[in-house]
Amino acid sequence: MDDPIRLVIVDDHAIVRQGLRSILEREPDVEVVGEAATAADALDLVAAVRPHIVLLDLKLSAGSDVAGLALCGELTARVPAPGVLVVTTFLDERLLLEAIQRGARGYVLKDVDAVALVAAIRAVRRGESAFDSHSAAMVVRSLAAPAPARPSSSPSSPELTAREREVLALLARGLSNEAIGRELYISATTAKFHVTNLMRKLAVSRRAEAVYAGSKLGLI
Repeated sequence: MDDPIRLVIVDDHAIVRQGLRSILEREPDVEVVGEAATAADALDLVAAVRPHIVLLDLKLSAGSDVAGLALCGELTARVPAPGVLVVTTFLDERLLLEAIQRGARGYVLKDVDAVALVAAIRAVRRGESAFDSHSAAMVVRSLAAPAPARPSSSPSSPELTAREREVLALLARGLSNEAIGRELYISATTAKFHVTNLMRKLAVSRRAEAVYAGSKLGLI
């Protein structure tokens, strides 16, 4: 992509916003187009500048993550929706999985190094998932945990082919269509076909949501 990645930083601490801006402004393909400290300001700013990516801290007020999670859902429901990359101090499984459910495409801790942060931003811009090593390990543990039994009245799991289950497992690792193709010795176009069918069967529109839905249904 030739155009710079237009990015908004949402964090209630000015010093954090300034630090992130100083790091990201060194990158020739990243342009910080605004900052916000509150959910209301973030919504107005995103509507005005239409960024590609929003770096979002879930803790936008002392002791609460509700505002950040709600904002994540509102941002990802927009058309067009920016890619939301959570950048937070807290490694919390509930927050991580709920952020994914609300459309976040990545989750990294604030102690991530600059190289990894920029790599995550670029991955989200490409439509991929992006997790730091700690968050990725937590996702894997969550996926490996036994799925809770569903009441008999719950709808059955969608019927996935063996190939679609393989693709779902690779999506959980954050792989792109090209990388999935290399892993399975198929073309990127064929990988995209399987991903599209998979998301249709799971009734989701984003790759991270497919992983979340698949994990809850015990498919991975």
